[in-house]
Amino acid sequence: MYSYDFRAVGYPFRLYSGKNAIDKLPDEVARHRARRAFVVCGRTVSRKTPLIERIRKLLGSSLAGVFDEIDKDTSHSSVLRATEAARAAGADLVIGVGAGSVIQGARIVTILLAEKRPLDELITRYPEHGPAISPKLSEPKLPIINVLTAPTTAQNRAGSRMKEDESSRGMEFFDPKTRPAAIFWDADALLTAPLSLIRTGAATIFCRCVMNLGGVAVNPLVEGNRLQAFRLAAGALPRIGDTSDPSLRIELCAATLLQNREADDGGTQFERHWAGRVIYAFSTALFSVFPGVGQGEGTSAVAGTVLRQLGTRDPEAMVRMARALDVWGDGTLIDEAPFRVADALDTVLHSLGMPTRLSALRISRAELPRVIEHSLRNFNADPEREFVRERELLSHVLNAAW
Repeated sequence: MYSYDFRAVGYPFRLYSGKNAIDKLPDEVARHRARRAFVVCGRTVSRKTPLIERIRKLLGSSLAGVFDEIDKDTSHSSVLRATEAARAAGADLVIGVGAGSVIQGARIVTILLAEKRPLDELITRYPEHGPAISPKLSEPKLPIINVLTAPTTAQNRAGSRMKEDESSRGMEFFDPKTRPAAIFWDADALLTAPLSLIRTGAATIFCRCVMNLGGVAVNPLVEGNRLQAFRLAAGALPRIGDTSDPSLRIELCAATLLQNREADDGGTQFERHWAGRVIYAFSTALFSVFPGVGQGEGTSAVAGTVLRQLGTRDPEAMVRMARALDVWGDGTLIDEAPFRVADALDTVLHSLGMPTRLSALRISRAELPRVIEHSLRNFNADPEREFVRERELLSHVLNAAW
């Protein structure tokens, strides 16, 4: 069912994709009249791949420096050191080279370079009751270019998250001025990512595609984005093991871009169905609490259980997902839909070698209460703070996933 009352917006950026796409990087730097470009990345990209050296040769004297110690969690300490290095280099443009953590880190660097207020006045605040409050970050930001090494929805978003080192508290920023001016899907850059990273990213992307197809009243633009993202993700999964084929990685990059674009085209994340929201909240919390757990592993470990436990709250959404996965027939009872979706999703995830139970993650069950607390503060999944009233239920569901 379509809704024809909607608002869509567009944000300008240039996208370069394919073999030797990164050769256009100097043109993009010059387009912004930058003479002190600064690269932000992680150790693996800079020390175990030729990518940063390739960028050095391309940019020559217009490259002012490289900070290569952004970590998996986009930790507060690593982002602060990156900011100081960029400031010392006199950066006039920031290039994020990597996947989600690095791309978010690059955005936060531009915020901390520009804003003069204390950190606690820049991050999203979560009142005990009521929606989160994101302060307006009004200072102009340096232009950002993102060079992806793996598919990520972080590639063109305005929100960013870093983690406090000692408490693991998530600190979130939102600033539309940190959307990138350009994005690169260079074939060789994408092939630098190990298979394990592509596999966990593909699991996250595919699960989100399925959850999004549960939307029951979307406009035609959102519907098109969702269907094409699902087609691309589903088509890439059987080829994941081919580490020499950049096309499947580019297709996954396109799927994540479409997932982002649906929000700009008037979509609402997860279309408010409970299973999708809780899966996202749990997986993000697992990623935050346990350093060895990726978001893909967190998603796959809880998805089936959450669908079976909470899917009946949104029966129409479950039927739509079951139809998309081709596990729905005319005579099927509507109460069966969540279980059919869960079984089908578990089958796909198992074929990728992903865990479908929390116990397979080698984490401490005693730490699950911390996962609940993180989940209760996930504004993207729970903008109206409904989860707080469902604490006991969420705890029950999480433990059932063990």
